[in-house]
Amino acid sequence: MSNKLGILLGRGNLPRLLVEFCQQSNRPYFLLAFEGQAEEDFVKKHPHAWIKFGEVGKGLKILKEENVGEIVMVGALQRPSLKTLKMDLKTMEWVAKIGKKAFGDDGLLGGVISLLEKEGFKVLGAHEIMNTLLMKPGALGKHDPDAEDLQDMKRGIGVAYALGEEDIGQAVVVEQGVVLAVEAFEGTDGLLRRSAELKFGQRGGVLVKRSKPQQEKRVDLPTIGMETVRLAAKIGLKGIALEAGAGLILNQQETIALADKEGLFIYGFTQKD
Repeated sequence: MSNKLGILLGRGNLPRLLVEFCQQSNRPYFLLAFEGQAEEDFVKKHPHAWIKFGEVGKGLKILKEENVGEIVMVGALQRPSLKTLKMDLKTMEWVAKIGKKAFGDDGLLGGVISLLEKEGFKVLGAHEIMNTLLMKPGALGKHDPDAEDLQDMKRGIGVAYALGEEDIGQAVVVEQGVVLAVEAFEGTDGLLRRSAELKFGQRGGVLVKRSKPQQEKRVDLPTIGMETVRLAAKIGLKGIALEAGAGLILNQQETIALADKEGLFIYGFTQKD
C-alpha cells in the first residue's frame, strides 16, 4: 500500500497542522477539498483537487489516480440536505445502500469510512498520525476548576452523553447546574455565541465537549483550539472540559497559554469524573 496520505478536508486549522506534519516528516500527501467548505487560499498552495458534495465517484477516481493509500478526514463541513444534494451515480448507489443512516452525522461518516475501505483505502484518525493531538486527563495550564465548576462539568458530561446518543451534537454549556444551551447544527462556535445571551453573570459556566457513545473514533472527534478559548473567554466562561483520550486539542501549547492568560481552565475529564 502506498503511504501517500489523502486528506479530505473542510474548514479549520486541523488540515493545516496535518499538512505541516506531512511536510516535516517528508510524507507525500494530496488534498481532496470540498467546494464551498475548504479555504481556497490554503488549498491552492498544495497538491489538490476540488469536488462537490455528491461527487463520490469523482472523488474515488481522483484518489486512485493520485496513488493515495491512506486517508484522513478533517475539518468542519456544513453538509447540504439530501434533498438539495446533486448526486453522481456512485453517490446514489451508496446513499441507497446505507439508507436512513445517511440522515445522521455518525451514520453518514460511518458509511463514508466503510465505502473508502471497500475501495481499498486505509482510513486513519488525525490522532493516529499526530498523537500529540489527543487530550490528556486532568487540568492543563495554570488554572484548576473549583467545586462549582466540577459540578457544572459533571452535569454537562451527562447531558452531552444523552445529546450524543441522539446523534445531535457533542457540546453543552452549563452554569450553576443549569444547561444554558446544547450544540446542534451550528457547531461549537455558534453554541458559545448563543450561550452569551443566556448567562446568569459576567463570569461563570463551563463548556463541556465529549464524544458520542457510538462515535466513530477516526473522524469528527470533539475538538478545541485557540478560537474555542477566545470565544469562551469573551462570553465569560470559567473553563473548558474536554474528554481525555477521545478529544483533540489543536496547537496545544498556544491554546493552553491563551487559556492561562484569559484565566480559563482546560480540563481533560475521564469516566471517573
